[in-house]
Amino acid sequence: MTAPINHVPATALPTVVIGAGPIGLAAAAQLVERGIEPLVLEAGREAGSAVREWAHVRLFSTWAEVVDPAAEKLLAPTGWVRPDGATYPTGGDWAERYLRPLADVLGDRVRFGATVTGVSRQGRDRVVDADREGRPFTVHVQNADGSEQRIIARAVIDASGTWSTPGPIGGDGLPALGERTAAARISYRVPDLNDPAVRARYAGRRTAVIGSGASAFTALAYLADLAKEAPGTHATWILRRGISGSTFGGGDADQLPARGALGLAAKAAVDDGYADAVTGFRTDAVEQSGDRLVLVAEDERRLDPVDEVIVLTGFRPDLSFLNELRLGLDERLQAPLELAPLIDPNVHSCGTVYPHGVGELSHPERDVYLVGMKSYGRAPTFLAMTGYEQVRSIAASLAGDQEAAERVELTLPETGVCGGAGLFDEPEATPSEGGGCCAAPSTVQYVEEMRTAESA
Repeated sequence: MTAPINHVPATALPTVVIGAGPIGLAAAAQLVERGIEPLVLEAGREAGSAVREWAHVRLFSTWAEVVDPAAEKLLAPTGWVRPDGATYPTGGDWAERYLRPLADVLGDRVRFGATVTGVSRQGRDRVVDADREGRPFTVHVQNADGSEQRIIARAVIDASGTWSTPGPIGGDGLPALGERTAAARISYRVPDLNDPAVRARYAGRRTAVIGSGASAFTALAYLADLAKEAPGTHATWILRRGISGSTFGGGDADQLPARGALGLAAKAAVDDGYADAVTGFRTDAVEQSGDRLVLVAEDERRLDPVDEVIVLTGFRPDLSFLNELRLGLDERLQAPLELAPLIDPNVHSCGTVYPHGVGELSHPERDVYLVGMKSYGRAPTFLAMTGYEQVRSIAASLAGDQEAAERVELTLPETGVCGGAGLFDEPEATPSEGGGCCAAPSTVQYVEEMRTAESA
């Protein structure tokens, strides 16, 4: 059911925020601080649903770097105290000790089990120009009970992330032949080998790991550790590129020791015989061979059978429900046009991407924004602090404070951490031991979040 909007001032309508993860909830807090009413729509059942899927991962970002300032102000009257800013939370800590309390404070402004299925201008499809900017947005929602709803909004901030859309096996960016058929034996996440059931899945078996980023390094390192305890455990590391001096990162020379250690651990897995590297292999098909799988390349090479496949080839944004909006996106990265040149993974690390806001995130469709990981499209790196700055700027712009919207209020650490902590998981670790500013788990790796998975 759609609520009527007869002569309702735009300022009386809510700003819809899609996603109750760290950036979505930060957006809501920033809007509240500006006197703008937010409505957060989360498809999951609780705050930080995606974060909870990597609850066992310890961020290499400290608590001081993963709490949004406006959110902290909102929480303060409740007696909430930020955990020691020099310590490192796990994904579970982040969700339970910060995101859940924040969602509780926001109260009815956050709706769970609400999946956004479409966004458009009310009464205007993508083609129609007439009075387009004068119309509010209509957000189509399917609730957990199967009912449908239409919500009228003054603006839309999409912080839904990319966690749910990992890259496929195929070297052409599409699923390989047989990939769907073999789905039961394929994972698109670094497995939690602390889980007995997951550990049993890989112990004593041969596993293909596809990818060349930090997530793949992590998987190789963990499988190597498992092999030391479970004979017969072996990994086949599949790279679409060749191996060069930079394949394993900077090692001891890396300005980020934890990232360098992760690359060295992956190299050790190969050097010690726990993994074999296959280079220049672009997968075209996945074939069944009895109870095992055989990967076939575009050049018709066939690998020895494996029991499991771990695919770590990055993530991409789901833009399907935004199809009736006029978005200005880069044709390669699927990121906003002004932002894309700043985050091109062929040129930049996240350390070289300066803080940005409403200017770089605007689209031809006024008052709609992609923020957080989704704003980066297919680019592999993202900083939580960068996301907090994005939504601060957008909230200021929606409030009419353009001076604040254009002002940079974030200074990133000089190292500009953009990799993951990988094997950095000691509870008592301190910043001097290799922390950083990234705040997303490498979706798939013992790295961070909200995705830092790199394209293979």
